[in-house]
Amino acid sequence: TRYVDRLFCAVRPRKLLYLAMDGVAPRAKMNQQRARRFRAAQDANERNALMDEVRQEMGIAMDLGDFGDDAAGDHEWDSNVITPGTEFMHNLSTYLRFYIAERLNNGGEAWRRCTVILSDSSEPGEGEHKIMAYIRRQRSLPGYNANLRHVLHGLDADLIMLGLALHEAHFTVLREEVC
Repeated sequence: TRYVDRLFCAVRPRKLLYLAMDGVAPRAKMNQQRARRFRAAQDANERNALMDEVRQEMGIAMDLGDFGDDAAGDHEWDSNVITPGTEFMHNLSTYLRFYIAERLNNGGEAWRRCTVILSDSSEPGEGEHKIMAYIRRQRSLPGYNANLRHVLHGLDADLIMLGLALHEAHFTVLREEVC
């Protein structure tokens, strides 16, 4: 939530905040993602087992905190939990709904003047494509303001191409470098 607050302050939306999570992907892409995630989880398990073995060989007690705050709980994140339909994604959607309601009620005038749309993982399609479809629908309505400014934030590499394909006069892609 602090991250969303930070982005909200940086972008300062005046009319609409559209939060879109990736939903169920087409079958071929889902198979590819699943294979990649399971491979990553298997690699993480192997690294964790190797670290445990090294710690045992070195005689380092896991509960002494020699490797950070909690060496026993220092296992890597399993990215399989971010697959649509998982309990984690359901809990995240619920949490975001409560977060949005709280911000709309107590977040100040900037939040109250915005319409907030949450498209969670129960809706099919990738998040950025959901947003692009929304913009295209709005553009087809009578009275659409052609000078409306759009800011799209995400980590996918195809954001620039999607932004160019919209042919909007004022479209900005906000990206961060992830190390």
